[in-house]
Amino acid sequence: MSKSSCVSAPSSPSSLPTPSPCPPARPVPSFPPLRVGRGGDRLRRAVRRRRRAASAGLAVLAAALAVVGGTEAQASRGAAPPEAKPPPAAVRWVSAPVRIADAATVRLLRSGDRVDVVAAERAGPPRVVAAGARVVEVPEPEKGVGDGGALVVLSVPRDTARALVGAGAVARLAVTLC
Repeated sequence: MSKSSCVSAPSSPSSLPTPSPCPPARPVPSFPPLRVGRGGDRLRRAVRRRRRAASAGLAVLAAALAVVGGTEAQASRGAAPPEAKPPPAAVRWVSAPVRIADAATVRLLRSGDRVDVVAAERAGPPRVVAAGARVVEVPEPEKGVGDGGALVVLSVPRDTARALVGAGAVARLAVTLC
């Protein structure tokens, strides 16, 4: 078995070169060196840019707060400190009996249900008087009362109870289940 090789030795100095099955030799082109592992550098630069942006944002925020100034800054400038507002009074929940115009709707209610009370006046559009009121009790319907509606007891804040009493005097009240 003979292996063919592209390198052939001249048989004699006076002989002509014999044709070779190999292509002629070419020079290797120049190319820039490959840099492996440079991706981490891009990540580091991106993180650095984000840190710079975050620190610049914090600096702008600090400058804005310094211009506006807190109570300590105003006090150091000679301004009177703002008056402390008293905390809001605790909301006092009360049980408010409300007469609903439609007795059949009241029969659907159970203790613990949440309802919105809507006042329907002849002069204007309906309005919500109490939103999310909790049903405390649904008393038995009265004997002999025809189309007078039905009573329901709701747990609402004191101000809402006043609004319910006022609306019940001038409008027909209805409930919607929440």
